[in-house]
Amino acid sequence: MTQMLASVDQRTKLVGENRLELLLFRINATQLFAINVFKVKEVVKVPPLSTMPGSHSSIIGVANLRGLSIPVIDLRKAIGFRASVIHPESNLIVTEYNRSVQGFLVDKVEHIVNLTWGDILPPPKTVGRDNYLTAITRIEYQDKQELVSIIDVEKVLAEIIHYDIRLSDGVLDEQLLPHMYGRKVLIADDSATARRQVRETLEQLGLEVIEVSDGLMALKQLQQWCNEGKVITDHILMLITDAEMPEMDGYKLTHEVRSDKRMADLFITLNTSLSGSFNNAMVEKVGCNRFISKFQPDLLVEVVQERLKQALSV
Repeated sequence: MTQMLASVDQRTKLVGENRLELLLFRINATQLFAINVFKVKEVVKVPPLSTMPGSHSSIIGVANLRGLSIPVIDLRKAIGFRASVIHPESNLIVTEYNRSVQGFLVDKVEHIVNLTWGDILPPPKTVGRDNYLTAITRIEYQDKQELVSIIDVEKVLAEIIHYDIRLSDGVLDEQLLPHMYGRKVLIADDSATARRQVRETLEQLGLEVIEVSDGLMALKQLQQWCNEGKVITDHILMLITDAEMPEMDGYKLTHEVRSDKRMADLFITLNTSLSGSFNNAMVEKVGCNRFISKFQPDLLVEVVQERLKQALSV
């Protein structure tokens, strides 16, 4: 398994090419699930676990990996199935999301597949709002077509970890508030949980938030406004986009926006749970204005205020 993930750092060349790699795993015998390889630090056999009294029911203990204590989440239980039973083939997927490290207990890690974001589709609307998927795809695997369900890890974590949208004292510039009311911000993110976190933060400022769930939808909305004769930088204050989204990722979206002279000057903030050092390089490459690691409401508000000051000074 170590060899499977040994070249993760080299795979960063896929990002910006509208490509991704998925780590496939099972939490039951019949269905394949996946998360993006870029979120995965390592995959190990399940180590001894220490109990954590009073923790969330989906946290089954704490693992000690090279001196670091990591909470272990039973992913099967967290997304609504019966609790897992640890067996010899069980794996722990150690991940980093939103600047926190945690392990997910799964039945078995299977494989890594290389796809384009165009291969990734939103889950059917008929599954309802309470599902734990951000996307689905179909792959040829072991000589047959299999459906792969991509887990909305941000929703899983939000139900275990309380994310506070309250702003710290001194963050909000009261003099800017009158200029915030009624201004529009477009946010693109495939996670409904992440969109809600951003929306509830920005609505405290009186901003009007327009939401879409992938990069292609965001691009089409921007193009529609341009075709209607709207000046994009007047119509919306800024675009806040996730990096990983079905059909078109945030890097490709940014490239497309910068390539269209009608909206090339739009202020774009990349808001993602991927690692900061990597994204700083990608921001520079594709031309985003700012990068924010999820979920930091204070920093999000600071970036919005920075953009508003620019708009007011023009």
